[in-house]
Amino acid sequence: MEVKQESKIPVIVIFAPTASGKTALTKELFSKEGSHFILNAEVISADSQAVYKGMDIGTAKPEPELQKIIPHHLIDILNPDEQYNVSDFIDQADDLCRDIYSREKIPVVCGGTGFYIRSFLYDIPKTPQSDENLRNQLKERIQKEGNLVLYEELKKIDSQSAKKIHPNDSYRICRALEVYYLTGKPRTDFAISPALRAEYNYTFIVLDPPRELLYDRINKRVDQMISQGLEKEVKSLLEQGYTQNSPGLKAIGYQEWFQYPTKEEIITQIKHHTRKYAKKQYTYIRDISNSIIIPFKTPSDDLDKVCTIIKERFH
Repeated sequence: MEVKQESKIPVIVIFAPTASGKTALTKELFSKEGSHFILNAEVISADSQAVYKGMDIGTAKPEPELQKIIPHHLIDILNPDEQYNVSDFIDQADDLCRDIYSREKIPVVCGGTGFYIRSFLYDIPKTPQSDENLRNQLKERIQKEGNLVLYEELKKIDSQSAKKIHPNDSYRICRALEVYYLTGKPRTDFAISPALRAEYNYTFIVLDPPRELLYDRINKRVDQMISQGLEKEVKSLLEQGYTQNSPGLKAIGYQEWFQYPTKEEIITQIKHHTRKYAKKQYTYIRDISNSIIIPFKTPSDDLDKVCTIIKERFH
């Protein structure tokens, strides 16, 4: 299908939780080897952990062969001890969308990090700029007192932000505290714009499998990760000098290896935390304007529905 240049950049945004088949979906839709090939596209990963090198199995990255067939971006761009946040994602995704479209292809933002997806659609709240001295003070406190002390402090002054932040996420804990101490207002007072960003013409698709099916697929995915060598991958990262406190290793599938005594319990907790995370991710994409919800039944049904929608939008 030919891509016609428009004043607004057309972008396909696909949200799907882990283990719901989004990688297979993109292969079928945007690879000429796929049975449902629609148009030439490049994928911008909306996965907050796929940015890290060496974390392949636990983040279920697309296979290298698929990345050769369909260019994928924002994968393997940082070391696990480097910080990455939603502002980085939006800045890089915007640059990539402009570049991809200038080459007469369609950008496809696809992933399961609901916060990134929502922020890309609406932009992030305009919170105050970081104060270096205050940020350093909070970092020192994290190192001396630990994440949980500052997390409890955040719960008292901004309980709504605390609910959205994992107790191990020191970066976001510090940022939420910083906003409060700079302004006297909780971060949640800096509201997201109610309007979609004007520079894009969005086609926003949400894959919504029944919870029982999704949880079963998650459990099987975790078992597959273990058989593929997730434990060996974690050990390799530690041998390279990364630690429990490295931003990348705070992800589900990695942090559990530091928290639980037996492999059996580790696997059980990875499954539990992944199911819980998948449920939480949907809270970020509720009530988004013009979203197209596709109830997931079988992969073929999924493909047929998404294919029909995209063809209607791009003909």
